[in-house]
Formats: sequence, C-alpha cells, structure tokens
Amino acid sequence: MKNEMSLSFASVSENEAFARVAVASFITQLDPTMDELTEIKTVVSEAVTNSIIHGYHNEPQHKVYIECVIHDDEIELTIRDEGVGIDNIDEAREPLYTSKPELERSGMGFTIIENFMDSVEVISAPEKGTSVYMTKQLSKSKTVYN
Repeated sequence: MKNEMSLSFASVSENEAFARVAVASFITQLDPTMDELTEIKTVVSEAVTNSIIHGYHNEPQHKVYIECVIHDDEIELTIRDEGVGIDNIDEAREPLYTSKPELERSGMGFTIIENFMDSVEVISAPEKGTSVYMTKQLSKSKTVYN
C-alpha cells in the first residue's frame, strides 16, 4: 500500500503541535505502537522547531513544509524550510551544538531525530533552506491479546 500527504503552515511556534498531530493522525492507519507514535511525534516537533527557530529566526511570514509517504510499513517523512540554511551540517548534527545559545536551546534536535528514525539525510544550502529526509520502518509484530 502507498499513501501520501503534504501540508504547509506558517512558521509560528504554535503550529508545531499541529504538525505533530497531523503526521501522527496520518500514520495511525499503520497501527503503530505507542512508542513508534511518540517517536514520530517527537521527530516532527524537533524538525519543525528547527525550521522555525533556526531556519526562519522566528519570523512568522514564512512556511514550513511536510511530506509524508507510506510504503507498506515504512514511513518517509520530509520536513523542509526555505530559510537561512545550514553552513556546516556535520557541526549542526553534533550533540549539544546550537546556533542559538542565547535562547538556551539544548542542541539535541538532530541527535534525537537520528535516534528515533532509521535513516536521516539533511540537505541544506545557505539562503536556500534545509530539507530533512527521514525514514522509519514500523514494527510488524503486534502483540495480540486473547
């Protein structure tokens, strides 16, 4: 089975919860475990927050884009912005790195994303934006209670 959805929304922090719920609602058709659902929601939160805070510097007139494709039991998730981009992707992916230390950011966004997803690819160009491509294979073994 293949299914897909896409959405865009204003780059305001209030939309982070909307994005998390929208993606979670879409993937429920695969009957994910609670852990899988929580992990996906966390990943969406981290990537969307990165777009809003780092990509757009909290400027609300921009858009964040999400695409989610389901192939059988695998989820392909892309979260993208057209913001300032990332100069050094390797540095940005280091635990505890943040480009906004004055905001007391933890610098764990990419680390969390990488721990919860099976694959993560970050493509970015200065002044063109950042795309985070992620995949996750959902477990096929479900506990059945008689």
